[in-house]
Amino acid sequence: MTVLGTPLTRDAVRLLLLGSGELGKEVAIEAQRLGVEVVAVDRYADAPAHQVAHRSYVIDMRDPQAVRDVIMKERPDFVVPELEAIATETLMEIENEGLAEVIPTARGAYLTMNREGIRRLAAEELKIPTSRYAFAGSFEELEEACMHIGFPCVIKPVMSSSGKGQSYVRTKAELAAAWEEAQKKSRVAMARVIVESFIEFQFEITLLTVRAGTQGGEIETHFCEPIGHRQEHGDYVESWQPQPMSEKALCRAREMALRVTNALGGRGIFGCEFFVDEDQVWFSEVSPRPHDTGLVTLASQYQSEFELHVRAILGLPVSTELMRPGASAVIYGGRDAVGVRFAHVDQALRVPGTKLRLFGKPESFVKRRMGVALAVAADVETARRRARDCAAQIEVLDPTTEPKRAL
Repeated sequence: MTVLGTPLTRDAVRLLLLGSGELGKEVAIEAQRLGVEVVAVDRYADAPAHQVAHRSYVIDMRDPQAVRDVIMKERPDFVVPELEAIATETLMEIENEGLAEVIPTARGAYLTMNREGIRRLAAEELKIPTSRYAFAGSFEELEEACMHIGFPCVIKPVMSSSGKGQSYVRTKAELAAAWEEAQKKSRVAMARVIVESFIEFQFEITLLTVRAGTQGGEIETHFCEPIGHRQEHGDYVESWQPQPMSEKALCRAREMALRVTNALGGRGIFGCEFFVDEDQVWFSEVSPRPHDTGLVTLASQYQSEFELHVRAILGLPVSTELMRPGASAVIYGGRDAVGVRFAHVDQALRVPGTKLRLFGKPESFVKRRMGVALAVAADVETARRRARDCAAQIEVLDPTTEPKRAL
């Protein structure tokens, strides 16, 4: 039996977010709908989830003492990482000491905080098909790895998010630029990189996989319909659900996702990524949390990935039912500025079947994700067109050079 208290009282169920971006904001909202007290933590002030949480903190989440201090002060029931750059060794200590439950588990957070841990788990321990790969901790090692893997290849920092720092390399002459890009976009200094052989595939999918409890106390795995997505320079720019694929490929992806998430353990939602070519499937990555491409589920599913995550954490029933085909399209900042404004919102929402999520990030960058357009339709292609049309209407205004406009 699950018992939920009242926020800001002695018996409140308390959830602490480590990372408070747009995904954390949606998790916070869903938790608060069930009366959960939410504490949001991030590296900068006024992050999206800070704006809706009961309390917020600004710390360096890579600092073990800072992470321990905020957890000891708040004494949450659940610690929910929303990103990779966290002192995961501290989370393992917190979990071992019985101070809080880490979602999905502290070990799961540790293994997935960098691409090396999860790739070795999937390919070497679980024997799941992946691209050929090698790791490098210096430019000289990178050259050697690329000679072994061959060209073309893909180079990524082992610690980065949303594809940042990724390069497609065709020749040895491009390695210096790829190394520099990986170092610049990594979440740690002097970062190791992964070199992956390039796979010829038709499309990529995110298979949202939910580990949730049953009435009898066992863990049961549920799968959302596959999400297709398009990337540019490693960043997701649009996603859609469902992605058409063969039944054989879908079964293979589900079987791989089941094995990986069983190995990571715990409860919650996992974003498992795969490359697909006809019936062939290769494992790419997994995130033990809501996935950016899964923003589409805010429109397409009966329970979004954020509601699924919260329900699974709290031990509540889940449903991965798809209501209708949907799509999402990213709205970028397009400029470096503080306190930007968004014009033509009314025009954007005149596109049929659309919604907007403007994240409320205090500072905009040219390629920073500042919002997303969501759309539904009778078919995926129409939903994708509507989402793109809606996003394209939004104009980001620089408050320092353009006068404020009346509503």
